[in-house]
Amino acid sequence: MAKEGVEKAEETEQMIEKEAGKEPAEGGGGGGSHRLGDAQEMRAVVLAGFGGLNKLRVTRKAMPEPQDGELKIRVKACGLNFIDLMVRQGNIDNPPKTPLVPGFECSGIVEALGDSVKGYEIGDRVMAFVNYNAWAEVVCTPVEFVYKIPDDMSFSEAAAFPMNFVTAYMMLFEVANLREGMSVLVHSAGGGVGQAVAQLCSTVPNVTVFGTASTFKHEAIKGSMTHLFDRNADYVQEVKRISAEGVDIVLDCLCGDNTGKGLSLLKPLGTYILYGSSNMVTGETKSFFSFAKSWWQVEKVNPIKLYEENKVIAGFSLLNLLFKQGRAGLIRGVVDKLTELYNQKKIKPVVDSLWALEEGKEADEAVNANMDQVHKNSGCRTCT
Repeated sequence: MAKEGVEKAEETEQMIEKEAGKEPAEGGGGGGSHRLGDAQEMRAVVLAGFGGLNKLRVTRKAMPEPQDGELKIRVKACGLNFIDLMVRQGNIDNPPKTPLVPGFECSGIVEALGDSVKGYEIGDRVMAFVNYNAWAEVVCTPVEFVYKIPDDMSFSEAAAFPMNFVTAYMMLFEVANLREGMSVLVHSAGGGVGQAVAQLCSTVPNVTVFGTASTFKHEAIKGSMTHLFDRNADYVQEVKRISAEGVDIVLDCLCGDNTGKGLSLLKPLGTYILYGSSNMVTGETKSFFSFAKSWWQVEKVNPIKLYEENKVIAGFSLLNLLFKQGRAGLIRGVVDKLTELYNQKKIKPVVDSLWALEEGKEADEAVNANMDQVHKNSGCRTCT
């Protein structure tokens, strides 16, 4: 049973409208939900089936109510990440059944609290991880996946914050143990995770950051990288020309033949981390040829060779860590550290673009149309 009274619900609606720069409606009612009989409805972007952009549509759904241990959030912005494009295509392991509402992160205002929820109040500004369903006007998610937003962080920034920065922090500091004087190679440096990696590396003295990105991205991101290469160039030779020994950390979201290249660039005691496989996505719909090509190009790893060369190979999936492996407590500690860095003005989310909820298909198309840049996961979709 939700702890939601009529007065509190109306107060929340007024706050939402105030955040959007609107005057509260007569009587405090909001414009985001509609009643049909006794059932409240909301708008959501629904994926009707796996495939192209024509599978996405904005429709009305029954508004969820929080269960025990959950918060109900009136969504102000939700993140559009590359993983969402892969979900739309059905290009992930064990995809859920359609129809479904995509999206894994959002920001907004707490509208109701389920039983046993502590530490939050109705009206709190929050950001949250959601196991799908983020592309909607209202979401419910367990309290362990919800975090308060710093006072001067906007909703759009908050929706671009959790996935990108938690992923970057976990890989750099929890998996690879980044320290002073080390070097990092990150692919898709112009994407949300790539930019988060660059910002976090700047918090450690004398870290050298090598990045690959499409040429048209270079002007915008050159200030965040020590060395920047075109993603289609022979970056292995470019890196070795600058650092003959290679690098300490390789962060690979591409997979395919980049796996072998990354391993070849590692110094002794270096760490290669795979956190995506975007080379498998080459168009609007799932391609068996691209999947097979990427799988075939992955160098088969010989454990004896790793032992002899003193190299480490690892994988990282934030969503699996959260929703399948029960590490929400660890992630909360990381979010606390990242929030402190944000408050110290050492990091700041980069929002690629803003889209209205009705433009969900166009936002997805913008990602799909820029496949050569691959990661446009700093983009946010507004839901006001």
